[in-house]
Amino acid sequence: MSIIAVTDSEFEAKVMNASGPVLVDFWAEWCGPCKQLGPILDQMSGEMGDALTIAKVNIDENPEAPTRYGVRSIPTMLLFKDGEVAAMKVGLCSKSDLESWVKENS
Repeated sequence: MSIIAVTDSEFEAKVMNASGPVLVDFWAEWCGPCKQLGPILDQMSGEMGDALTIAKVNIDENPEAPTRYGVRSIPTMLLFKDGEVAAMKVGLCSKSDLESWVKENS
């Protein structure tokens, strides 16, 4: 499955109402660590297929969702399960750490 871009207006439909776990990456174009995280998420998306949806929310263009979930630093990743936040991870991490975090919490 490919990574999907999600706007504030689509957040409920694409994240809250999704079947299966959704990893939401809150990011910005100017954020260096966010850019480093991008290829890791691309790899995970290809490897995990339909088992995990990966969504990206640009915080500059979509301020409502990050505010609602208390995002204060980027990159911040929230893992949603059945429409609820199951876990939060802040900052850049390795692919193996991110995969372990997803498996532990989904």
